[in-house]
Amino acid sequence: MPATPVALVTGANKGIGLQIAKDLAAQDLAVLVGSRELDRGEAAAKSIDGNARAVQLDVTDQSSIAAAAELIRVEFGRLDVLVNNAGISHAPAPGRSMEEIVRAGRLSAASLDEIRSVFETNVFGIIAVTQAMLPLLREAPAGRVVNVSSSGGSLTLNSDPANPHRAMFGTYSVSKAAANAVTVAFAADLEADGIKVNAACPGFTGTDLNFFRGTRTVEQGAREPVRLALIGPDGPTGTFSNEDGPLPW
Repeated sequence: MPATPVALVTGANKGIGLQIAKDLAAQDLAVLVGSRELDRGEAAAKSIDGNARAVQLDVTDQSSIAAAAELIRVEFGRLDVLVNNAGISHAPAPGRSMEEIVRAGRLSAASLDEIRSVFETNVFGIIAVTQAMLPLLREAPAGRVVNVSSSGGSLTLNSDPANPHRAMFGTYSVSKAAANAVTVAFAADLEADGIKVNAACPGFTGTDLNFFRGTRTVEQGAREPVRLALIGPDGPTGTFSNEDGPLPW
């Protein structure tokens, strides 16, 4: 097995995913920049100071996922870290404002097509990519999986009538609650294999996901996912946290 640990970050051609890739490369990992469009991934990889390479990967396309897993097997021979970062807040909606998207995301109004589109990436994408990479992760000396989640998906926080953000608990938040459940399920399933699976909330980070209204930088948003990607043998599994510590499910 090659000596250099390898990390795959999905949706890494921009935003938090790109920053996670940069930070892992700075820790001397070989980083695979997962991107739906290879040319955008290649441009992102060139911006990374370290060992980085683009991989075409659409988390909603099973053939794309399988091809990425085969490429990693053949050309790298190992995978130590998987960061499931790819995510969408809504179905493609050119011209819609943030307010219109929020209204359309309320479950009383959301179309099933919109809900299915968000779940394809945010939930089924995590399951599909993790399953495909498991043969490699099981061979790693210390496999790590990090699912980039959101406190917006916390059932506990959103059950509190005093929480002003609960009005936003719509399609996107529901998908993140489901992604948290997927995290717990994989953590329990893979504990015997020594693979640690955790969910990280980057906080309200300014990216195109929220029309760059977020108040945190991508550097701040990447910290918790990167920390969990690099935890040692005494690190946790099956947890949900941000920079300040554990978050309620």
